[in-house]
Amino acid sequence: YIGSRLTETVRTVWATVLLVALSLAGLAKTKPPASDLASIEQKIQHIEANADHARPDQTPTVFTDKEVNAYIASDNVQLPVGVQTLKLAGTPGVITGTAQVDFDRVREGIHSSNPLLSIFSGVHVVVVVAHAHGSGRTGYVHVDSVSLDGVEVPHFALELFVDKFLAPKYPQIGIDSQFALPDRIDTAIVGEHQLTVTQK
Repeated sequence: YIGSRLTETVRTVWATVLLVALSLAGLAKTKPPASDLASIEQKIQHIEANADHARPDQTPTVFTDKEVNAYIASDNVQLPVGVQTLKLAGTPGVITGTAQVDFDRVREGIHSSNPLLSIFSGVHVVVVVAHAHGSGRTGYVHVDSVSLDGVEVPHFALELFVDKFLAPKYPQIGIDSQFALPDRIDTAIVGEHQLTVTQK
């Protein structure tokens, strides 16, 4: 697959925004436009090749929402178990993820008798809003809010779900997450319907 190192980070970010926040809702998976997919694959190849240089070109690389969503909808990304669809949108400093999530699949193999966790069952449209950026070769994501079918999930219930069901499977994920950026990416800035990364 193209962009294996970058794909792992992309999956971590998506999983963080999505799973930790329980978000990211969606539309039925449709075939992405070939031009958007080809464009992002070319940009990922450039980033990986640029990372191998002793002094990488610091010209920013810009990914559009359309390109990112085409990549997510392609065979290049395997969504976490239970996440049926996923669509991301950027505004300055903020990523909004919308997904259709089957919480019974997310919870497979882990049981809880806590009645507060009963809202996390069945299939729901989940929307996660998170502040995100990258600096100093580190990515930062803070989940601001999560809603299920239009109803905001209380913060304490979200923390309980993350601790009980997500942390055992994804220990690097939390409401606040930090992770190393791959391929010598030094900064990542979320803008209006785009993500701009710079290598160093």
